[in-house]
Amino acid sequence: MKSDIEIAQATKMKHISEVAEQMGIEIKDLELYGNYKAKLPLNLIDEDKVKKSKLVLVTALTPTPAGEGKTTTSIGLAQAMNIINKKTTVVLREPSLGPVFGIKGGAAGGGHAQVVPMEDINLHFTGDLSAVEKAHNLLAALIDNNLQQKSVSLDIDPRTIEWKRVMDMNERALRSIVIGLGGKTQGVPRESGFYITAASEVMAILCMATDMEDLKRRLGNIFVGYTYGGQAVYARDLNAQGAMAVLLKDAIKPNLVQTLEGTPAIVHGGPFANIAQGTNTILGTKMGMSLSDYVVTEAGFASELGAEKFFDIKCRMGGLTPDAVVIVATIRALKYHGGADAKELNNEDVSALKGGLENLEKHIENMQEFGLKPIVAINKFVSDTDKEIDAVADFCKSKNVEVALNDSWAEGGEGAVELAEKVVKAVDDPDRNFKPLYELSASYEEKIETIATKIYGADGVEFSAKAKKQLRAIEKLELDDMPVCIAKTQKSLSDDASLRGRPKNYKISVREVELSSGAGFIVPIAGAIMRMPGLPSKPSAENIDIDINGNITGLF
Repeated sequence: MKSDIEIAQATKMKHISEVAEQMGIEIKDLELYGNYKAKLPLNLIDEDKVKKSKLVLVTALTPTPAGEGKTTTSIGLAQAMNIINKKTTVVLREPSLGPVFGIKGGAAGGGHAQVVPMEDINLHFTGDLSAVEKAHNLLAALIDNNLQQKSVSLDIDPRTIEWKRVMDMNERALRSIVIGLGGKTQGVPRESGFYITAASEVMAILCMATDMEDLKRRLGNIFVGYTYGGQAVYARDLNAQGAMAVLLKDAIKPNLVQTLEGTPAIVHGGPFANIAQGTNTILGTKMGMSLSDYVVTEAGFASELGAEKFFDIKCRMGGLTPDAVVIVATIRALKYHGGADAKELNNEDVSALKGGLENLEKHIENMQEFGLKPIVAINKFVSDTDKEIDAVADFCKSKNVEVALNDSWAEGGEGAVELAEKVVKAVDDPDRNFKPLYELSASYEEKIETIATKIYGADGVEFSAKAKKQLRAIEKLELDDMPVCIAKTQKSLSDDASLRGRPKNYKISVREVELSSGAGFIVPIAGAIMRMPGLPSKPSAENIDIDINGNITGLF
């Protein structure tokens, strides 16, 4: 059996101008990055066309550590939509090097449902994450320079500075550090640290921005800290936003690539859903909607993370209305949530599978909370048995939920035609009634508690004294009308990674709250989640190599 990278490398790609031509884009409007990648200018976005296009979100049940194939399903579905003559573009996030070299591997799909060139997309791509990293760290440098240069000092209290540095790699040793050591000329000593680039507020801003002016405004609104006199300091006070925007001048433009079957694919922006908002850029989504009749997109991890943030943050800020939602379920994840050992997931176990169905049931209910009727896509693995697949299908039918088998990993678009047909039917359903979960006028405590009780299934929320103090400080800045972007583990509906299935009789613990005033939301941090991941005991990096001819192996 061929690996994902072998399948990708064996595919003859179209020149990117041919893919663009399918979308009605002239070659003069492409900014080419070789033969198979291109940047798209923002003037191709047409708000009137956006309103007419149909938006389909792909989410999932709570995943196993390896993920459950949302990207594979999204790509396979988009390919299938084109097979049934529905002009469709798939719009995805960009991979981060942290997971690529860590535990999850790449994020370009799998099998015969991939975006290509797979190696480029997973490794640096068009440099967007590097640009985000540089823009973020430029602000960090300007902050520390202002502390050093007393003649132009804003009198910032170093103890209040919230802005850390970022790098696009898993590196636990840099989570908490001390900088400025070595004497007076080396800076002001203070505690700091690193986040992974995907968790940067600059990444969040890039994904929320609607044009270059909006990008600059949001960059200027980044909260830095307080003066010794208690006045709030923002990036605009350091005149940082112009230079930061210059570093992002190309990164703001969506990237055009293709699937293995030549379906147009826009890959742009890459925030994680467990520590950020987990969706691609508003500009990338609107670009796809301007150039096709349907857009298939995905939001990171499960429905309580990526989908909730997609609906309550991205759709609200971008003026978008989803027309259908697909929940990806796998037999192995259901068995995992039913108590099966992770090493035994390839063995038939209908009993464990049925025990895990309560997890899927909760994600179905979550989508119904937003006024949508989800379709369950069973993402097929070679180890799945007919008895197991039938058990999931019977469960969905008992809940009056549409279900389809997705075999796009093995068969490409043809393996997702049944799913595509059900998605088209759902898009045409007049009874759907999308609505955000909470009103922006509600207090932050109310917003957090609404998500925790209605979406996570918790009994309530416990706020630490530190979190309560931080919420009061944010409200004093008259920034009390923003959505919330909760950071928590992706491994459980709760904030405890060890609780599988559908946890009950627990409360969410919010230990601190970070302000992302540039992105336009706050980030309550629940449980033990970290914004700088670490590498596993055997990182994927150990299997990645390149030969004398430049052929890469080990990516997946």
